[in-house]
Amino acid sequence: MLIGISPVIGPELLDTLFRMGHGDELVLADSFFTGDSLNSRVIRADGLRIPALLDGILALINLDSYVPMPLAMMAPVPGDFLDPEVEKAYRAPIDARWPGTPPIERVERFAFYERARKAFAVVMTGETVKYGNIIIKKGVVPVRW
Repeated sequence: MLIGISPVIGPELLDTLFRMGHGDELVLADSFFTGDSLNSRVIRADGLRIPALLDGILALINLDSYVPMPLAMMAPVPGDFLDPEVEKAYRAPIDARWPGTPPIERVERFAFYERARKAFAVVMTGETVKYGNIIIKKGVVPVRW
């Protein structure tokens, strides 16, 4: 354990966040996501829910302010529906850590998979909600001397 770092942030995730550059994307995937078949860098966070991980991660990095939408979630397939409580649960830590963050972009299923393929890493969580995957784009960390 480290002082000031949430206990949901394991050493592999902490190292990944450190190694990511601005503009790199991180997928927080639900437990059903095809992470290993899409990306060679997969981090296990089994049993952890995405809102807790978002809170821990966003205490350590900022979101990309140079893009219109630094957050993305999968859009429902035609005929399916979204539970608005999922996005609401994700927005709570996002808005607490980074107020004024733009709305979450909704991305077509196969376009989402392509972004996951190109992402810096995929974090496989214990999240079980439908359409629970989210992509976060790391921003430029302000330098203070």
